[in-house]
Amino acid sequence: MKPSVLYVCVHNAGRSQMAAAYTLALSGGQVEVRSAGSAPSDQVNPAAVAAMREEGIDMSAEQPKLLTTEAVQASDVVITMGCGDTCPIFPGKRYEDWVLEDPAGQGVEAVRLIRDEIKQHVLDLLASLDIEPGVNH
Repeated sequence: MKPSVLYVCVHNAGRSQMAAAYTLALSGGQVEVRSAGSAPSDQVNPAAVAAMREEGIDMSAEQPKLLTTEAVQASDVVITMGCGDTCPIFPGKRYEDWVLEDPAGQGVEAVRLIRDEIKQHVLDLLASLDIEPGVNH
């Protein structure tokens, strides 16, 4: 059974979308991925979309989604990014909080730095799940 990861930030427009996209791309489909926001935006941050396109990852079709209790319950690992106490806590889940700057309102130059930080976090997470990046099984 493949592990499932839920990425949560406030707007589900930048950080959590980039993390989800990296996890899907780098895990080669070995991880079930969800992302959500406590107060979702109406669209994904265009600078985040542009920054990920530079990595060969297309996020243009993604839409911000509202965080639900069901999404948390269905996930093995819950990664929060600046959403404070809005994420419900369930026993037996693995929780991590990644401290990342919010890319909202920033240009693609600033978002690249956040993107690169997220990529490193995702690689570390995959290693902790015993998943080799870029390998399809």
